Amino acid sequence: MTFSRRTTVTSAVAGAAALALVATGCATTETPDAGGPVEITITTFGTFGYDDLYEEYMDANPNVTITANNIDTGGNARTDTFTKLAAGSGLSDIVALEEGWLGAIMEVSDNFVDLRDYGIEDRAGDWVDWKYEQATDPNGRVIGYGTDIGPEGICYNGPLFEAAGLPSDREEVAALLDGGWDTFFSVGQDYVDSTGKAWYDHSGFVWNAMVNQLEEGYYTADGELNVDGNAELKARFDQLAAATLGGQSAAQAAWDWNGGQSFVDGTFATFVCPGWMLGVVQGNTEAGGGDASTGWDFADVFPGGAANWGGAFLAVSETSEVKEEAAKLADWLTQPEQQIKQFEAAGTFPSTIAAQEELAANPTPNAFFNDAPVGSILAGRAEGVVAQFKGPDDSLIQENVFGPPLQLLDRGELDGEGAWAEALRLLNELVG
Repeated sequence: MTFSRRTTVTSAVAGAAALALVATGCATTETPDAGGPVEITITTFGTFGYDDLYEEYMDANPNVTITANNIDTGGNARTDTFTKLAAGSGLSDIVALEEGWLGAIMEVSDNFVDLRDYGIEDRAGDWVDWKYEQATDPNGRVIGYGTDIGPEGICYNGPLFEAAGLPSDREEVAALLDGGWDTFFSVGQDYVDSTGKAWYDHSGFVWNAMVNQLEEGYYTADGELNVDGNAELKARFDQLAAATLGGQSAAQAAWDWNGGQSFVDGTFATFVCPGWMLGVVQGNTEAGGGDASTGWDFADVFPGGAANWGGAFLAVSETSEVKEEAAKLADWLTQPEQQIKQFEAAGTFPSTIAAQEELAANPTPNAFFNDAPVGSILAGRAEGVVAQFKGPDDSLIQENVFGPPLQLLDRGELDGEGAWAEALRLLNELVG
């Protein structure tokens, strides 16, 4: 099971081949190199919302061709990146790095350019402070321009709430779910008992959100493994297991949802939503034949308070032959103006302070989510968020250690204690 971004529309993940984009946008920046033609390759994953920005940049820089490759999930992008690092070749000029595997990247950070050589220090104040710090390796080298962060709210289906006798107004839903995970699961059990339908799509995504909310997750802040014997982590696992065994999980396959049908046919009523997941919900609903009338909405609430799930960086490979041009493009893509456009295209919430302030001050109703002011909601949800330290095997633990036992729990093939024991067995086998 993978807990990373996915493309907005299901069919978009079928191909990961490179695509040279043709410029049609309007000029907004200066030509980086007045000389001969420059080709810049870039690899991203999931819902970055960059296609129109690529075109805009090329229109303003006619000597530049951007060849873009998008991989379906962050987990697959991790495999692609480390395979190419091991081979010593094949990396794009610009590589998107996910915060979940940034800890592993920092062990091989010399494979990426120190962006201080290209002026990133002049922009240090642009980002929330912890975002800039995340991209700084143990030697003080800064290897990534921050793209988005992942403050979380709750997506919910208004008509399903109404059918269960629950409020559907987003402010009332926020009040209903305002509390800890015990509140969320208590309301969920009432929903299940009333309707016979599931409350959330599958245990894996809920677990990931619960872990990310802790001050320390699978690793302590000083880099020590933090799973076996972690009473706080085990208590949350027990909470989730009890809810799942009570029928609250729809036991969906991660990143599948029956081709989007499960977002349309009432299979589940809630979905944990960092900003970038808004595009996932919309894309899959539309892939399943739904639209805005299907009833998905976005509430300004998250069980237990502020949490961050996800976020990415743009790094420049040391093997690039166009480092300066690549750094200029990565810098441009992560400017506040572009981060707002990226948010409008894909729901990825900006990591730059100016872009966050703009979205908070001038909220635009999102027609798909019942005109919810998603920008201002996410700006509020971002207050107090500090990304958790991610160790070198963090993404491996969430995907390959906890993923399989949670699937077995969803299917009723293990109880909570059995699922925890299986996770510890896998931890010892895969991580040590």
